[in-house]
Amino acid sequence: MSKQAKRVAIVGTGVIGASWAALFLAKGLDVIATDIAPDAEDRLRAYIDQAWPALETLGLAAGASRSRLTFTSDLTAAVSGVDMVQENCPERIDFKKVLYKQLDALLPPDTLISSSSSGLTMSEIQSACERHPERCVIGHPFNPPHLIPLVEIVGGAKTSEQTIERITNFYTALGKRTIRLNKEVPGHVANRLQAALWREVVYLVSEGVVNVADADTAVCWGPGLRWAIMGPNMLFHLGGGQGGIEHFFDQFTGPMTAWWSALGSPTITPELREKVIAGVREEAGNRSSGELAARRDEMLLSLLALRAKD
Repeated sequence: MSKQAKRVAIVGTGVIGASWAALFLAKGLDVIATDIAPDAEDRLRAYIDQAWPALETLGLAAGASRSRLTFTSDLTAAVSGVDMVQENCPERIDFKKVLYKQLDALLPPDTLISSSSSGLTMSEIQSACERHPERCVIGHPFNPPHLIPLVEIVGGAKTSEQTIERITNFYTALGKRTIRLNKEVPGHVANRLQAALWREVVYLVSEGVVNVADADTAVCWGPGLRWAIMGPNMLFHLGGGQGGIEHFFDQFTGPMTAWWSALGSPTITPELREKVIAGVREEAGNRSSGELAARRDEMLLSLLALRAKD
């Protein structure tokens, strides 16, 4: 179980799979990708070409090259001789189970299978593996994985500790920041935190307290700036002044819990849906999704450069 991954298979080459492929290539790994979509290879190579300048800015590893990418539509050929599989297929448990049963039969027992799944549990997925479910694990990234460092690692009921250790070491060696979930919960951790914040944003918009653009401004020009540096627990520790987190609890438990009881639980009606969509369209203006994503990535690179000094 100590084999170091040098040749990685990407199963599913949508946005997440393509981003993983770009990162693995930038880190000097051999990548073999597979997808059954007719134009999958063209879209994958175009994505990697678009992502490559940002990866060059971050710094390429020795041996990094886009020429180390191979593509095949044949799953068996794709996973032959690989050390690790990063799976990025549709979030459908029936689909995943069929796929994992195939992978389990095709791969030797020391080959890791890591899923990018954002919502399904590994216990459900690996239940289809008849030979070696212990080598299956969730390695959930944040979009785009070639830029955002976070990876959430979640084992299933049958995942071994050796697998958790190996996949953690693999991602850490790529420069990722990993967290381990000790229990399986729907949506893992970071998506649940996002969902909690967005629920309140939608509620405030539905109640007419604020419009969509101002809600985004409140987050990205307020606490969002601080969250890019420290998490909320450390920030509240600072908010307690010389008394730290203990003083924060003494001072703010009452007001904070009072706000909790007033938080909303909106229902996404057709009217509310259209209200949010109209607000987002107005905020985006004439900027295309591509232009907005490019701006996001440009600012992410600047932020990551600052964080690298930490």
